[in-house]
Amino acid sequence: MVERRTSSLHPESAVWPALPLDEWKDTYVTLHRWLQIVGKTRLALMPWINHSWHVTLYVDSRGLTTSAIPCGAKSFQINFDFFDHQLTIRTSENANRSLALRPRSVADFYREFTEKLRELGIDPRINPRPNELEDAIPFNQDESHASYDGAAAARCWRVLVQAERVFTAFRARFLGKCSPVHLFWGAFDLAVTRFSGRPAPRQPGGVPHLPDWVAREAYSHEVSSAGFWPGGGAISYPAFYSYAYPEPEGYRDAKVRPAGALYSNDLREFILPYDQVRQADSPDKALLEFLESTYAAAADLGKWDRSALERASDPRVT
Repeated sequence: MVERRTSSLHPESAVWPALPLDEWKDTYVTLHRWLQIVGKTRLALMPWINHSWHVTLYVDSRGLTTSAIPCGAKSFQINFDFFDHQLTIRTSENANRSLALRPRSVADFYREFTEKLRELGIDPRINPRPNELEDAIPFNQDESHASYDGAAAARCWRVLVQAERVFTAFRARFLGKCSPVHLFWGAFDLAVTRFSGRPAPRQPGGVPHLPDWVAREAYSHEVSSAGFWPGGGAISYPAFYSYAYPEPEGYRDAKVRPAGALYSNDLREFILPYDQVRQADSPDKALLEFLESTYAAAADLGKWDRSALERASDPRVT
C-alpha cells in the first residue's frame, strides 16, 4: 500500500499545489535517490550529448520519463507513474516489468530495479554512489532513506507539470541555442538554459561528488539558466531560480520582477519562492515575469546579441 498521511497540503487536484518541504522531506530525499538510480542507467547507455543533456529526465502526463534509451539493437524506456505509483520499464521488443513505488529503502529499490533490468536483458554498469549530494551512501547500502508518501510525490510532479508548461512557453521565444526543459537528477531541479553562443571562462568545479570536467563541459559557453527546485540547504522552501554564467558585473543588483524575487549571495542566483507564484492572481504571468526579467538582466549586462537570439511572437500567428 502507498503511504498516505494526513497533511495540510492542498488537495492533489490543485493546479499549483502547496509543497512545503518540511512536510515531505523524508519522501523527497528517498525519491531523489531513486531518480538518480534511473538517471544513471540512462547515463550509462546514452551517447554523450553536450552539457550532459543525455542524462536528464522529462515531465510527462503521468510522472517522469527517461524517453527511449538505446541498448544494442533495441531500446527501452523507464517511467515513474505517480497515479498508479509504479516504476515501469518497457522495451521496443514489447517486454515490460514494473516495481511498486512504496515505502522501501533505497537499497531495496536498487536491488529490485537491477533485477528487473536483467530479466529484460539490460545490464548497465553504473556508479552506485549518488552525485551532487553530501550524504552519498552507495545505493546498494542505503537502508536509511526509506520513505514514500505517494500523495506528496504526486503533488511535486503536479508542480513540475505547471513549471514545465511555463518554461516551454519561455523557451519558445528564443531562437538561439537552448536546452530542452528537463530534470537534472543530480540536484533534482527542472531547468531550461539559454546560450549566448560565446565561449565562457573555465568553470571552477567543486560540486560534491561530481567530476570537475563534467561541470566544466556543462558551462563551456555563456548561459542564462532558470529552473525549479523543491528546496534544501540554504533555501528551505520550494523556489524558482535564475542565474548567469559567467555572472556579468551588476547582475546581482539588477531590478527583476515580480516584487519578492531576491538575489541569494549564498547561491549566486535570483530566487522566487514557489508560494509567491502559486498564490499570485496569475501564476503564469508571475513566473514568466521572473524568467524574462532575469534573462534580460543577464543578456543586457552580458552584451548578448538579443536581436539575433529572440523573437517576439509565434510565427504561426498572422
